[in-house]
Amino acid sequence: MKFARETWLVFQRQMLIVKRTPIRLVIGITQPIAYLLLFAPLLKPALATVGARSTADAYRIYVPGLLVILVLLSSLFTGFGLLAELRAGIIERARVTPVSRFALLLGRAMSEVATLIGQALLITVLAIPFGLSVRIGPLLLAYALLIVMGLLAASLSYSIALLIKSPAALGPLINTFAQPLALLSGVLLPLTLAPHWLITIARWNPFYWSTNATRALFGGDVSDPSVWKGILLMVVLVVPVMWWSVRLFAQRVR
Repeated sequence: MKFARETWLVFQRQMLIVKRTPIRLVIGITQPIAYLLLFAPLLKPALATVGARSTADAYRIYVPGLLVILVLLSSLFTGFGLLAELRAGIIERARVTPVSRFALLLGRAMSEVATLIGQALLITVLAIPFGLSVRIGPLLLAYALLIVMGLLAASLSYSIALLIKSPAALGPLINTFAQPLALLSGVLLPLTLAPHWLITIARWNPFYWSTNATRALFGGDVSDPSVWKGILLMVVLVVPVMWWSVRLFAQRVR
């Protein structure tokens, strides 16, 4: 109970910062909306080879990938916020309070993920007039998967930031592996269109499986094997990565 309350307090503080800087939300949502409006209309003929017989089918393939890239790439850059608070001395002041180290990081990560899920919901709603149709049950499960995915990526970003401790080095490092990671997830187009060697490499990428799971859920196919594979893999990975992040936080923030 104490841990939940501490996490909630940190979450509230971070959401208050988001509320006071709405420009972050505008910037974060602009590019996905541009992709939705300017790129998505080309999808029906392009995705006909992977079973998109209608505009609704095309959007059920494309929108999940767009949400994954929004959550994945945005979460991977959350380490910059942690470094900014470290430089400002905010983290040091929080450390002298009885709030647990895990709550300090989890509340912060949850606020980032909550913001991204709000943006993902907006993108989903905007896609409906263009032809997207999805059942509410599978959609909620897809959002739950996106939340776990965001927590995993944010925790990884915090760990890297604590190891590097330099914003100048963190940006290039994140970019170096974030873009290949996203492309090997098949976020823009399904990797069923790719050559066999590329699919073989992609199968070593955990976000490839979670992207396939999200697409299956948007298609309403909860029984698809990719769903439980993607969910299981994300849950199995998020626990050790969050533990590593908290351990680094306790060791390196004095």
